[in-house]
Formats: sequence, structure tokens, C-alpha cells
Amino acid sequence: MTSVLRPSFSACPACSAAPAATDAAQAQAAQAAKGDARLMLSVPGVHCAACITKVERGLMAHPGVSAARVNLTLKRATITAAPDIEPAEMIALVEGLGYEAHELDAAALRATATDRAGRELLMRLAVAGFASMNVMLLSVAVWSGAADATRDMFHWISAAIALPTIAFSGQPFYRSAFHALRSRRLNMDVPITLAILLAIGTSLWETALSGHHAYFDAALTLVFFLLAGRYLDHRTRAIARSAAEELTALEVPRAWRLDGAGETQVAVAELRVGDRIRVRPGGRMPVDGVIVQGTSELDRSLLTGETHPVFAGEGQAVSAGEMNLTGPLTLRATAVGSDTSLHRMADLVAVAEAGRANYTSLADRAAKLYAPGVHILSALAFLGWLIGTGDMRTALNIAAAVLIITCPCALGLAVPAVTTAASGRLFKRGMLIKHATALERLAEVDTVVFDKTGTLTTGTPTLEAPEGLDPQALSVAAALAAGSSHPLSRGIDDAARRLGITPADLRDIREVPGYGTEALWDGRRVRLGRASWTGAAPLPQTATFLQLGEGAPLALRFADTLRTGAAEAVEALRSAGKQVMLISGDSPPAVQAMAERLGIPEWQAEALPEGKAARIQELTDAGQKVLMVGDGLNDTAALSAAHVSISPATALDAARAASDIVLLGADLSPIADACAIAQSATRRIRENFQIATVYNIVAVPLAVAGLATPLIAALAMSSSSIIVSLNALRLKGGRR
Repeated sequence: MTSVLRPSFSACPACSAAPAATDAAQAQAAQAAKGDARLMLSVPGVHCAACITKVERGLMAHPGVSAARVNLTLKRATITAAPDIEPAEMIALVEGLGYEAHELDAAALRATATDRAGRELLMRLAVAGFASMNVMLLSVAVWSGAADATRDMFHWISAAIALPTIAFSGQPFYRSAFHALRSRRLNMDVPITLAILLAIGTSLWETALSGHHAYFDAALTLVFFLLAGRYLDHRTRAIARSAAEELTALEVPRAWRLDGAGETQVAVAELRVGDRIRVRPGGRMPVDGVIVQGTSELDRSLLTGETHPVFAGEGQAVSAGEMNLTGPLTLRATAVGSDTSLHRMADLVAVAEAGRANYTSLADRAAKLYAPGVHILSALAFLGWLIGTGDMRTALNIAAAVLIITCPCALGLAVPAVTTAASGRLFKRGMLIKHATALERLAEVDTVVFDKTGTLTTGTPTLEAPEGLDPQALSVAAALAAGSSHPLSRGIDDAARRLGITPADLRDIREVPGYGTEALWDGRRVRLGRASWTGAAPLPQTATFLQLGEGAPLALRFADTLRTGAAEAVEALRSAGKQVMLISGDSPPAVQAMAERLGIPEWQAEALPEGKAARIQELTDAGQKVLMVGDGLNDTAALSAAHVSISPATALDAARAASDIVLLGADLSPIADACAIAQSATRRIRENFQIATVYNIVAVPLAVAGLATPLIAALAMSSSSIIVSLNALRLKGGRR
């Protein structure tokens, strides 16, 4: 697991403490070797260095924790703790610090722990750059007039440097070309590989025959520039991790099974249909099942988007991933393992990801036309010179020159140069591009679909107009809400703290699972909870009710706070001519109110995860290019099915992994800017292709005429690459 490194600077006296620090580290390592457990938590709420420090210090303060690291990019906490430390204890500790936390299955994420591809590209780029500089220095002597034995010596030294470098650094192109040819197709790496191999082959032949020209420098320069393009392309996005794996990792790894001996903690993989399972307050459902004992309230927001917790009683069906809020429940398992609803959602995501991977980028489309043309032109030049001169050596040299000078170095940089410039502009606006073709797909968008809870809104209910409530009533409500994990209780507690209201002095406080909390206040029975329990009439909006003795219950109404920039984003997208829709799993009144508030003409409520993905697919089948913006588990399938997708940084790991672009801040207004920048970037990419085409029109006659020396080939490739990169810097779009 990648960790966030922090440099540490100390004065000289601290140096004497180094042996002690080393001893402490060794002791910690020895303790870990004795069998410490490694726990992993998803902490979607961390967003800065201060958050990292707070969470890490809070975890390290626990006596059973020997090490804790928070990764800001992945929003995960990795904890090394004593074997008897329960994940629930760590989750409660992190939530006590003010951050949402969910247990992850570390075994399911080990395959995505490191960025091997990025390190490999950077290493090959460094080797190619070092070798090309040295060979260029040797070539200067040849270009300056070195002849005979001196020239041959420099050529052989260049060969000794170039051959192992080309073999090592060019492997990404060789592998790609091999896979393309094996599947009977052409891509941009086929002419690249052929040009490299032919340049090396003819250079060795020329060197062995004491020839005047060798292409070692041109081949190395080509490899260096193309590797630079590949690495830039890789750096513009985060590692594309599978959202299906993230969903699987969010499944509860352990559960309490009831048997003749009482409660036994077992791995979820050991559960079978028909098993009786105990789920405690604050725990997630490990399987799909039916409640056979107990009452409580369930938080389904991560799976369905419902903001209001729902009542759960005997006979009610529950799904894996839902959270039990207030009371212990006993379930009878009806689906386990790969048959659960959460696992089926992971399958939906995997299928959607595979479908979106079929998108053909502009570079690949150009390669289909460019690669055959280059090969045919080189072959014709070879045949023409062979027939005209009868000299195999001259014909092969000219064919190699044609391949080198027309080799798609500029085309190879056309896309990475623009995406790097565009990604830099978007990053300054708070957006991180993850996928290689995300900008091209974003430029084609004509329909934008928003989720509601956690996307257009912050996802946390806030008490409406607390200043207008009777301070004494709010004081009693705050006392009843204290200590409860219910989202509405937290909203009451936050409002009371903000207004400086002290909770009332209550006696005999008792929480009734699934209904609310009651107590005695000044000899009167007071209750805070559901409408039916307090004797009130239900309201269409989210609310809880406070009953003070025999009086009429007081309705405490809640609203979900609108996310910053939501209204501006919707207005800008509609002004740009895009169709905007709202699809949510929340209730119709809440969704309708939000749509009317933001001016969104088309909305859909009570949409299940499968329903969201199906609606996206319907729009796609109708020829529309859909941008999906969502944050929850219920959005992952839709995010993967959309033409392109965006999720906030506060979204769960699964939603961020399924999306192409991550919104780093809380402001939604950059979404409209991103669309404009993407359209500008696509125009620049097309311009770069046109520049490369003009370059080839000028360079090809020189090569075919036999006028392209190694110096001309190297300078031509370098100049075309520089021009393409400068054009990329002209990128414009979005509001400044």
C-alpha cells in the first residue's frame, strides 16, 4: 500500500536520537512479526494534510495500534494493530474524530497496491535519455567530418550503447506491436517498432561495411520522445483500478453467526444460506437476508441514495452493504457470496467497464490510416531504388530513412501533449483526469445525468431554521439525540452546538430500536423519533418529531444542503445546449423539490442501481453521449455504463474507481469548464494530427529522394515533436 511520506528536518542534537529511533523501529517490526493484524479502512472524508495528521495521530493514540498510515490519493487508512483489535473499534475511533470510515478487505486490494507501470516507463525513459545524449555526442564527431577508422570507431561505440538500450527501453512498443499483429490489426506501435528495428539493422550493416551513415542516434531519439509521450499520458491520470474490485473489498469480511454455542465470529465466506446472523448497531449487513428478530432503522444511502433511514422489523428483506443504525438484528441468510445484491452490482460494473473499454481514441483511429500508408510508402521507396539502381544497400538505407522520418513521433506526442496541458488546467480548477481517453469522450457529451444525495447535495441532513425553534425544546431534543448514531440525531446535535444550546438534564434515557429515544424531563415523558411513535402525522419531507409530555408533537424538519456550485453547473451546462437530468434513489418529493430548485426539467426518483445503469444504457442506445456525475455505491454501475463519468473526491473508493474524472473540491461549477476545455483539447489534438500530416508531406519527398541523412532525420523528428508540444500549450476553454 502506497503511503503518504512526510519529510522530517531536525537539528544536530536530534541526530544522537537516531539509534534510539532505529531501536524503536526494530522493536515495532519485531512486534509486527509476532502476528499483528493489518486492517484497512476506507476514509472518504480526508481531503488534506491536516486530515491525514488528525486521523493518524488519533489511531496511533490507541494502545493496541503500532502503526497507522493514511493515503490521501486512495483515501484509505492502513493500520497495524494487535490481533485482538476489532475493525469495529478502529471504525468507531475514526468516526469519533469526525470522519466516515468503512472496513475494506485488504486481500482483495493487494493486486492494485503499486504503480508498476509508471515506474517501468520512467526507468525506460531515463535509460533512453541517457543513452541518446551520449550517442548524440559521438555523432557530433561524425557530422563534423570524422572519417575512415575514426568514424567506424564512433559508430561501433554508438552501436554498443544503442543495442542494449533499444532492446530494453523499446519493450513497451514491441509488446504492443506484437499483440496488435497477433490479433491481425495495426496500431501506431507497428510502424514505430519496424522503424526502430530497420534503423538498427541498417546501421549495423553500414557500420560493418564502413559506411558513411548510421541511424543509431535517430533510433534512440525516437524511442526517447515516444517514451516521454507515453509517460506523460500515464501521469495525466490515476492508476485505473477496477471498480468491481473496490466493491468486492467493501463487502463485510466477517460476521457473527448464531449456533448452539451462541455467537461465533466467522469469515463471510463460511456463511451458508439459512444461517442465522447477528448484526449489531453500526454494523453492515454481510449477506442478503430476512429479519427474524429485532427492530431497527437502516441506512440505505450508499446503496439506494435514500437520505431518510427506513424502519426495519421482522419479516423485512435486507441487502448486503446496508447499515444497521439503532438496534441489534438477527437475520436468516437468503443469499451469500457471489449471489448477494452487492456482488451482483460488482458484476454490473465489470460488464459496463468492459463495454466502455471498446471506445476507439483519436490516436488509434489515426493509426488505422497512418500505419498502412507508412509501410506501403517505405516498401515502394525500397522497390523503386532497387529497380532504379540495382543497389540493395542504397535501397535499404532509403527505405529505413523513409520509415524513420515518417515514423509517428509527432503523432505519438499529439495526444499526450494536449492531455497533459488540459489536465494541468483542469487540476487548477479542481479536477483530476484518470482515464486516457476521458477528455475525448467528455468533448462528445450532449447529456448530463446527476445523482442527488452526496452529489448535488452534501449528503448530510441539516436542521431547518433552528433559530426559530423554542430554545428549551431544542435543548431537550439535543439531550435525546446525544450519543445516537442516527443521521438526524447528528443534525440536531450539530445545530444545538452551533447555537450554543446546552442539552437538557434528562433521566432514564432509553433508545427504542427502530422508533427513537425517550426519557423523563421534569417528570414528563419526552420522545424524539418517528411520527407514528410520537403520535404525529407523517410529512412528505425528511423530519423527526419531538413530543414533550401531553402536548402536540413538534416537527423538526431537515434539508440536505446544496453543494457549492450546483446551481451554476446546471445553468452553465444547459446554456451550452446540453440536456440535464436528475436520477436518484431518494423519494419522489425530495427529488422533485431538488429538480425544481435547480431548474432541471427531467427527473426520476426511487431508482435502484440496476435502474440507473439501465436508464444510462437506454440513453446510449438512443445515440446520446452521457456524462454521469455520482458518488455512491448505487452509482457505480451507472458511472461505468456512461460515456464518461465524474465523481467527487468525497465519494467512496468504488465510485471514484469507476469514474474517469475526480472532482477534488466541493464546488461543482468546474464541470461545465471541463466540458469546454475538453472540446478545446480535442480541437488541439486534431490540429496536431494536421501538423504531423503537413510535416510528412514535406519530409517524405526528401526521404524518398535519398536526401535524408541521419542528422536531417533526427532534426526533423525533434522539430515536429516540439511544434506539436507548443501547439498543445495554446489550449483554451472554460472560465478563468
